[in-house]
Amino acid sequence: MRILIIEDDADTADYLAKGLRESGHLVQLAANGKEGLFLALEEDFETMVVDRMLPGLDGLALIRSLRAAGKKTPALILSALGEVDDRVEGLRAGGDDYLVKPFAFAELLARLDALLRRSDSEITAQTALKVGDLEMDLLTRVVRRAGRQIDLQPREFRLLEYLLRHSGQVVTRTMLLENVWDYNFDPQTNVIDVHISRLRSKIDKDFNRPLLHTVRGAGYVIRAEA
Repeated sequence: MRILIIEDDADTADYLAKGLRESGHLVQLAANGKEGLFLALEEDFETMVVDRMLPGLDGLALIRSLRAAGKKTPALILSALGEVDDRVEGLRAGGDDYLVKPFAFAELLARLDALLRRSDSEITAQTALKVGDLEMDLLTRVVRRAGRQIDLQPREFRLLEYLLRHSGQVVTRTMLLENVWDYNFDPQTNVIDVHISRLRSKIDKDFNRPLLHTVRGAGYVIRAEA
């Protein structure tokens, strides 16, 4: 799972990142509120750990901005402020959980696991994705276009699912590497080009109108418009 840590204290951020990576998660760090807000808006994370007292933009204002923009990424707030009113304010700002410093890493990990399970259940509640005449059944893992079944390899299915979940949005190569291949680095290969080409041949080649488009210098987008 991809987790964004927004924490200005370098020691705390490194401690969290090390522990979460050892637990099998992919972690990205932001050292201030503005950087954290930018990353949270531009990229996809399964959950966030947000320090309440951040330079530039405090944690509660950051979360309010995300919710106002329609971002529902679950957020665990970290704070030295532990009174009931403080916790209530954090949850009302759009936080999903609130953990008071100092904390035990095991408790933080358990709380994040709970947020991830909740998030997964909300995602899996959506059983089908559709753009134009292209349909993906997430339960049976069947893909059809214009009623014709299309056979996809597992990685092709995952790639198409990610594109469909972001239909109408330009998806960058970095986003695909991180979310479809689970890479947090560029392997300097043409793996994305190869899979995009294979996917395009399967979902577009024998149909009148292409759905998968290359946006030169930016990435890829799947949309029904001509």
